[in-house]
This record gives sequence, structure tokens and C-alpha cells, in this order.
Amino acid sequence: MSFSEGGAVFKRKPKEAMDQTPHLHQTRKNKKRDHGGGNRVKAKRRALVSFWELPEYMKDNEFILNYYRANWPLKEALFSIFRWHNETLNVWTHLIGFILFLGLTVANLMEVPHQVADLLGFFTRSMPFSAETNVSHNFKDFAADTTRLVDLKHAAPAEMDITLLEMAASRWPFFVFLSGSMFCLLSSSICHLFSCHSHHLNLFLLRIDYVGITVMIITSFFPPIYYIFHCDHRWQLIYLGGITLMGVFTIVTMLSPAMSSTKYRALRALIFSSLGLFGIIPAIHAVVVNWGNPQRNATLAYELAMAASYLTGAFIYVSRIPERWKPGWFDLAGHSHQIFHVLVVMGALAHYAATLVILDSQHTMRCGSVVA
Repeated sequence: MSFSEGGAVFKRKPKEAMDQTPHLHQTRKNKKRDHGGGNRVKAKRRALVSFWELPEYMKDNEFILNYYRANWPLKEALFSIFRWHNETLNVWTHLIGFILFLGLTVANLMEVPHQVADLLGFFTRSMPFSAETNVSHNFKDFAADTTRLVDLKHAAPAEMDITLLEMAASRWPFFVFLSGSMFCLLSSSICHLFSCHSHHLNLFLLRIDYVGITVMIITSFFPPIYYIFHCDHRWQLIYLGGITLMGVFTIVTMLSPAMSSTKYRALRALIFSSLGLFGIIPAIHAVVVNWGNPQRNATLAYELAMAASYLTGAFIYVSRIPERWKPGWFDLAGHSHQIFHVLVVMGALAHYAATLVILDSQHTMRCGSVVA
């Protein structure tokens, strides 16, 4: 329909179209408004906030001022591993440490078949019809492998029997230590990645993190005590039983919700340090027992490096250096918790090296004597 007015021709839209046009315009506006609002909500949910905007349960370090995540969904918390915030390096320092120890564990597990082959080679050589002729070249190579715990060619048959069986069965304390270290490092990474989700999950993950630290300390005692005191099971039982009981007490204490608060930060560090310092007693005893061991000094040097790393890390963790000196300067990188994480990994690697030295020295040790 059309009509003329002043020479101009106007076409009238159908009534239905006129009724629907405002509605369509309004719908488009609403969609734009909703879409924009959705983006604003999404952006706000993913935004990094300052210390003063945090919920009370997340206010742990007043010297780190910005780049916090707060009340993030689990999916967004997971993918924040690839974003820069003040927990990024806390996550990655221990995640890389976990991957490193996982690789070391796999590498050491690959030696187990070699030890089994050594056993098979021994029994093959022990048969009368094959005393000298049926030993494969591979078995001789296995005997010279990195374990270097036994020389099949020169050992007496009875001595080889005992040594090989012990070698195949006595690696478990070493793997206990590796497992404890991996559990600690992985639980720490998970805690720092997901503790921004909610108060309930934050408390749960903090407790798991403390349990992981305790487990790492306890399992660190197993290899040196087990191997150094292998001739005296009484001291093995006393020391390993003592550190295990102390560890259980520590875990029960740390599972208390109150212990997760900032108020008890120094007490937590003191408890963990005391648990580690318990090792001074068996360490002194071990030095006396292994005084004639030519690799004593190397072992002691690695263990002192481990102790120095752990104690320095604990001091930095409590004192909050360097962010205490320049609040806001170390929000993303270089703050105390990140340094603490690096020192923990370094200490664990030093202890790993010490354990390798102890394992290597076992072929020179005999109960009641030292083989030159």
C-alpha cells in the first residue's frame, strides 16, 4: 500500500511487519547487551585481582600485591597453567621437578631387568656343565653396568649368590625415596594450580601439600639408614621407626584446619625443620660406622648440600624475602615461595646423588670389615 503526500510517494509496511520491526530491533539490542554482559562476566571471572580484592582465606602474603586468581572455575584454573600470574612459577618449579624425578625413576627401573639377568647368569654359570662356557657376553656386560655392586667374574660362588640376591631385593628404599619425592612435588604443583577455586578446595589441597612435604622428608631417610646400617637391623628399626612415628604425628597435626592459616606459618616451618633435623643423629652415627669408607666424604658433602638447601628454603619461606623488602616488585617472579620451591628440588637432587654414592659403595662394604 502507498500514498502520496506533497509529491512524494510513501509505501506503507504491512501491519505485521511494523509490529515485528521494533521487536526485532529490541531483540538485537538485547542480544548485544546479553553478549556484552556475558563477556563482562567472563572477563571479570578470569581477571587477575589485587591482594585487597581477595577473599580472606586467600590473604596469605601481604607483600605480594597483584596478579592473584580468586574463585576461578576448575577448568579455567587448569588452563591458567599457561598464563602469567603470581602462582605460575610456583606451579612450574615443582612440576618440572616432578617430571625430572619421574625420569630418574624410570631410568633406575630400567636397571632392574639387568639385575634379574645377572641372577640368571649366575645360576647358569653355577651348573656343572656350563661353569665356564655358557656365560654370555651380555651377562658380563651387565656385571659392569652402572650399578657396579658386584663383579661376577671374580666373586666366589657363595658370595655371588648372596650379593646378587641382596642387590635384586634391596633397591626398594631407593624407590621409596623417589616415590615420596614425586608425590611431594606433584601435590605441591596441584595445590598451587587449583587452590584458587574455592575455600573448601583450598583447605583440602593445602593439607595434601603439607602431607606431601612430610612424606618426602620421611622417605628421604629410608635409603641412607637402610644401606648404611644394613649390618645392624636394630639401628635400622630404631631410626626408621622413629622418623616414621614423627612423620605420622606431623601429618596428623598438619591435617588440622587451623594449621593451614597464615597465623601458624612459622610453626609449620619449625615442625618440618625439626623433622628434618632429626636426621642429625643417624647422620653422626653413620659417619662413625662408615669412617673407613673411601666415599664417606662424597656422601657427607651431598647430604650437607641437601640440608643447606632445605634449611635455607625454610628460612626464606618464613621470612618472605625478598618481597618483604620491595612489596609488589616480585609479584610474578622471584618471591620467597618460588625460591623455596627451587631449593627443595635442589635439596632432593643432592640427596639423590648421595644415595647413588651410598649404593655404589656397597660393593666395598662387608659386615665387620671394609674391602679395600
